[in-house]
Amino acid sequence: MKKHSKHTNLERRDNDNFAPNEIAILGTNCGNISDLVHKVSQNLSDYNLAYFDASHAKDVAKNKLSEYVFHHEGNLQITTSGNINKFQQRLDFAPFDYVFINGNHYQGAKQILVLDEAKEASVLKRLEQLDRIQFVIKLNSESKYFDFLEDKYPQIKNITCYTIDEVDAISNHIKNLIQEKIAPVKGLVLVGGKSTRMGQDKSKLDYFGKPQKEIVKELLESNNLETFYSVKPLNESRGDTEKEGEISDKFINLGPFGGICSAFQKDPNTAWFVLATDVPFINATLIQLLLKHRDPSKVATAIKGKDKDFPEPLITIYEPKAYSVLLQYLAQGYSCPRKVLINSDVEILEIDDDFIRNINTPEEFKEAKKELN
Repeated sequence: MKKHSKHTNLERRDNDNFAPNEIAILGTNCGNISDLVHKVSQNLSDYNLAYFDASHAKDVAKNKLSEYVFHHEGNLQITTSGNINKFQQRLDFAPFDYVFINGNHYQGAKQILVLDEAKEASVLKRLEQLDRIQFVIKLNSESKYFDFLEDKYPQIKNITCYTIDEVDAISNHIKNLIQEKIAPVKGLVLVGGKSTRMGQDKSKLDYFGKPQKEIVKELLESNNLETFYSVKPLNESRGDTEKEGEISDKFINLGPFGGICSAFQKDPNTAWFVLATDVPFINATLIQLLLKHRDPSKVATAIKGKDKDFPEPLITIYEPKAYSVLLQYLAQGYSCPRKVLINSDVEILEIDDDFIRNINTPEEFKEAKKELN
């Protein structure tokens, strides 16, 4: 008998316990853990990092006022209270490339074990949590492996080991762990527009001997990107089904914003290289340039004309962390992808304006085709 499910089975972003990519540090006192995290974070300042810890205050009032303190240069410090909730924490930590966890208080999906004789009892208490140790740190050169560790994990001495003062080596190891989880990139060709000013489907215009949507798809596929067409919503009353290689719009009447969100709904664990069909001057060199300058630690990597004020949202690589940002803007009543880019941490690549000319009218089409040929 088929099991009944009343909720749509959606693809989910790959998460650890509290974040897309996390590691718990345990085995020594909280001061040593915090100090190590802050030293390592200085070496990895190119990444978005967070530290998840418990308050060590003796008296914390329930429902305490949440404090948001902004430095005049824009840095933010948050002090808040509330219960641990993995769903809320995953939202809070969605923008971060890596989250360090104080393993003395919370269990992380991956672990760094510090060997500190003063905390032997604490390690024994959390022995079952040490199921994915990435590396070991000795508090000093004399630190020993506890007998119960070797009994439980006979191969533990084969795991990479550092001393706590080898901050550069530890930082480099963590950098590699971050790099391992950088999302792959897929292509998304936007073909579901209304083309009102053109009077015909812009994605079918012929600049180079075939429909432009095919040219754009080939541009992305030539860079080894699995590429999909973003198409109009299915007409379920007619019995329409999604064709292979297409992503039908699930966010109705939101234009390109809905197409991008629909791609993330299909695969929230990939970065999407979004490319419109009305910018025929975009070529293979520019596609490669944008991929080369991709910064996965940002919300997106976008192109901007040198004489333009704002980036082009439809010539952009959106990282997986962009999905939650897009939905937050939608919740506030905004469906403009450019507004998201302008107000987010985005890598900008400036190029000549001529390459990103939008072709929207029959007159512009004739002129553009003449230039391209």
